[in-house]
Order: sequence, then structure tokens, then C-alpha cells
Amino acid sequence: MPYKVIDGKIEPLLFNANEIIQKLKNDQIKFLDLQFTGLTGRFHHTTMAANMFRKEDFDTGLPKLDGSSIRGFTEIHESDLIIKPDPSTYAIVPWIEKDHTARLICDVLSGGSNRGSFPRDPRGIAKRASKYIGEQGYDASYWGPEVEFFVFDKLEVNTMTPYQSQTYKITSREAPWSTDSVGYALRLKEGYLPSAPGDTLMDYRNECVDVLSNNFGIVCDTHHHEVATAGQCEIDIKYDTLVNAADSVQSYKYIVKNIAKKHNMIATMMPKPIALDNGSGMHVNISLWNHGENLFFDASDKYAEISEIARYFGGGIIDHAYALAAIVAPTTNSYRRLVPGYEAPVYIAWSTGNRSAIIRIPAHFKGPEFANLKRIEFRAPDPSCNPYLAFSAIVAAGLDGIKNKKAIGDPVNEDIFKMTSNRRRDLGIRQLPASLREAYEELKSDKIFLKEIFSDDTIDGIIEHEAKDHNEVAIRPHPHEFSMYADV
Repeated sequence: MPYKVIDGKIEPLLFNANEIIQKLKNDQIKFLDLQFTGLTGRFHHTTMAANMFRKEDFDTGLPKLDGSSIRGFTEIHESDLIIKPDPSTYAIVPWIEKDHTARLICDVLSGGSNRGSFPRDPRGIAKRASKYIGEQGYDASYWGPEVEFFVFDKLEVNTMTPYQSQTYKITSREAPWSTDSVGYALRLKEGYLPSAPGDTLMDYRNECVDVLSNNFGIVCDTHHHEVATAGQCEIDIKYDTLVNAADSVQSYKYIVKNIAKKHNMIATMMPKPIALDNGSGMHVNISLWNHGENLFFDASDKYAEISEIARYFGGGIIDHAYALAAIVAPTTNSYRRLVPGYEAPVYIAWSTGNRSAIIRIPAHFKGPEFANLKRIEFRAPDPSCNPYLAFSAIVAAGLDGIKNKKAIGDPVNEDIFKMTSNRRRDLGIRQLPASLREAYEELKSDKIFLKEIFSDDTIDGIIEHEAKDHNEVAIRPHPHEFSMYADV
């Protein structure tokens, strides 16, 4: 949902169909980009002449989609799908300068006699999740994703000759291996908040924030360089309701990639592109509200000022952490990030300040005056995930925890990375799946908690896609294996 600052306050801009038709004329829009998200999280689009778009298209949708050509959607015999634009997502795309272009995010509907929300439409699933939250007695949930990503000067990949060589090359003026360094190269794991000239991407992030805020109405807080070398960035966006926050993540990815391309760079949401350095996460902050009150806050809780509801919600995430991994960390590369020693949350535990646990309760401020800030931070997700599916699965796990009063257990205030295996075993600390295959096998056996939001067919589609991805990597030797095993 777009926002605008009016008289010093952040106010939502709620466009209706009539207003959008008029804006297309007033803004002299020539082309309209209709965007939607596939099951794997990729942003897709089809473009039409703006003067051919009718007000009725907001109600009936447009027959513009062959679902069999979108990975994870439909088979060829059931391929006709409909895209239905949401007028609240209108934004002008500033980097398309030749022909004025605006975009609308769309829901995907089934075609033919089965007209209705397409079961595998991620945005439709997120809408069902929002509805389910209301059915459980809560007015709203708020979601604050922290999306990290890398910006490289160049990324060269050669996988077209699998019988001879498979290589990649990352070029970054910030990196210690760079031959074109600014002279202040950022060492591995030492890239957090450096000042210029070490941080070479401040102007780039400023431009991203400008487009996010002024063109797409996505309110940004701060932006900064992250811990890894070679251009790891984070731009913080304001929390929002579930569907709106997921829309914002998709728009965020779209914007940072296109602004990078404009400057002949490449932005990637790949969780772990650089060996021996930190990967990119997408920590997700969640809270439940009723009548303007944050239900996760309780001043009487001496440890973290969190309520019993918050503890049960966190208990649901802890209980279903194995299965959740398949949805919030859905790529083979995700599990190169989820290893000890790189600030990634590997262990199924919770605490206030402990970043080695998958759940953290931020405690920068305390007291009733900061009740609105109380939240659960789930640290396992990464930016390769589909935000609509990730948020929906997280809320399904959390509400299952509340419904079944699942205890979150005792907090762990030690550095879990430095514990012995015996110490972790004594404390009952488990570890997240070590591979995508382990994760989707866990999802197979623990999917009942998702049934109110996800169809069985959708879960099967996720598992089928991830199994294919796992096999694509499993059947190929890794280049580093030659240095390890060529002499055996």
C-alpha cells in the first residue's frame, strides 16, 4: 500500500478504480505494467497500452496469463489464468524514461468455470492468512522485514559447459580481492557501517530510498552497509499489515535490482554469494494487535516485557521451525548461509539479544511508552524466500502455537555458537535443517499447521520445486571438491 507524508504524519493513499483511470490520464501514462508473483517468488509482468485498460478490468481481471509457462503454477491442460490488478498498488516506474509507465500488482485468479482465487497464487495465500488472523480474533498483524542484499559491480557465471568447467566471478570495488579498489577495501566480516570512502554505495542506496518513498510510497527508515564485504546493503522499510508488507518486499527487490542495473551494477538476493563471509538474511518482525493495543507487550514480564500470547506465538515458530525452513529459506544456497560462525541463526532457541538464536526479542527500549515496538524477530528467513508464502507460514505456525498453548521454553542468553555439543544437548537446543532436502522432507511430515491457509496442492508444489532444485545441485561436482578429492 502506498503512503505519503502529510503534515508530518505517514498516511496511506487508498486509490480506487475511478481514481486510477483518471491518474493514468493525468500522469500521461502510455504503458501499464501488470505484475504478479509466481510460486517460487519471482516477480513476473505483462505490459499493455494504458489507453486499452478499462475500469471494469479491476473487477473482472484480464485474461493475460498462461499458467503452464510459470514455474510451479499449472499443467498445460489447465493453463488459462486471469490477473486482477489491485488499484492500491499503483506506482510510476521512474527508470523507464522513454515511455511513461506505471505498474499495478495483481492477484491471480483461476480461469474457466472455476473462477476464483487461484490456489497457488502467493498473494491470494497471503490474503487468506490475513483473513485467518481475523477469524482467530485479532484485528491486525504487523510485519517489519529487514531485507539484506549484495550489490556487485559485475557478476560473471559460466554453467553452460558442465562437462568442462563451471565458474563464477564476483567483481566489487569494495572487496579485498579487487584490483580496482578505492584503496579502502572492506575485509571479510568487517563491513558493518563503514564511512565513506569505504562504503561506496551510499549514493546508490539514497537513490533507492528516494524511489521507494517518492514513487512507490514505501516508507523507509534508515539504510546502511551490512557486515559482509563487496557491497552488502540493507534498507529498512516501515512495518505494515501482512499483504502490504509482502507487496513492499517484492517492490523493494524490483527497485534495488533496477536501480543497480541503471548504474551498470547487479543487485542479488542470493543468501550466500561469498565464501567465508556473512550471508544475507531477511529478519522478520511480527506483532499481533487488537483495538490499537499491541498484544505482544506485557510490562509485568521482567525478562523481555512480552505477553503470554507472544510466548505461545514464538512457541509455535519454535515447534514448527524445521518445516518453516523449507518456506522461509527455500533455496539450496540458503543452507550455505545457515551455518555456525557467520551471525546466521542456526539454532532453534530464543533470547533478547542473542543473534545466534532463531528468535530474538529486541530490547532497545523498555517501558509502556515503547509498547508499540514490542515484537518477535524471526531470524531464519532470507531474501530468496517468497514473502507472501513466508509471512503466511510464519503466522500459521504462530497461531498454532497460541491455539495449542505451545511453550516457547526458557531463553538462552549464552553464545550458542561457542557452546559444546554436550552443552547444547543439555539445554535441548536443536539445529535447523542442514540442507534444502532436509527442510522439505520436514515440511512433508509437518504440514498440518498450514492447512487453514495453504492447500495441500500448494505445499506439494513447493516440495516438488525444491526437490528439483536440490537435484540440480546434487548431481554436479562443486569446483572446491577438486582441490579436496582429486588426489584420492
